[in-house]
Amino acid sequence: LAAEIRTSCPNLTIQGLMTIGAPGDYSCFDALVECRSKVAEVLGVDAEKDLELSMGMSGDFEEAIARGATSVRVGSTIFGARDYTKKS
Repeated sequence: LAAEIRTSCPNLTIQGLMTIGAPGDYSCFDALVECRSKVAEVLGVDAEKDLELSMGMSGDFEEAIARGATSVRVGSTIFGARDYTKKS
């Protein structure tokens, strides 16, 4: 896919990869680290220097950082939990 994007979409630059895993299942973080290595090889770039890893949210950001995240999403820690109730 990365090679196809590079070839077919010359104005796009892949700057990183993102995942949102199932609560308590950190295997997706490890899978994304592996995927980044493969994408970097295809693109001919340095994985750690040239491709960000966005993974982890308020409930698991510490584990994501420990596994290599360079960006985390912690909005609910800062702003509070979302309100999903229907408002009329």
